[in-house]
Amino acid sequence: MKAEDIRDWDDTEIQARLKELKEEQFKLRFQGSMMELENPSIVKTIRRDIARLNTVLRERELAQNG
Repeated sequence: MKAEDIRDWDDTEIQARLKELKEEQFKLRFQGSMMELENPSIVKTIRRDIARLNTVLRERELAQNG
């Protein structure tokens, strides 16, 4: 997922994807604590995707205010 692609989405799409990723992150953290996680690097990828989504939302918020 790239920030350029995310900027083409509307706010509702971003919010929906953000919710999905946070749920997935929770599940993966739980699996990791139980030592059942097959691919630990996916946690890092999801964390970065969440950060990208939040960044685009913040950029839009700042653009509206000033």
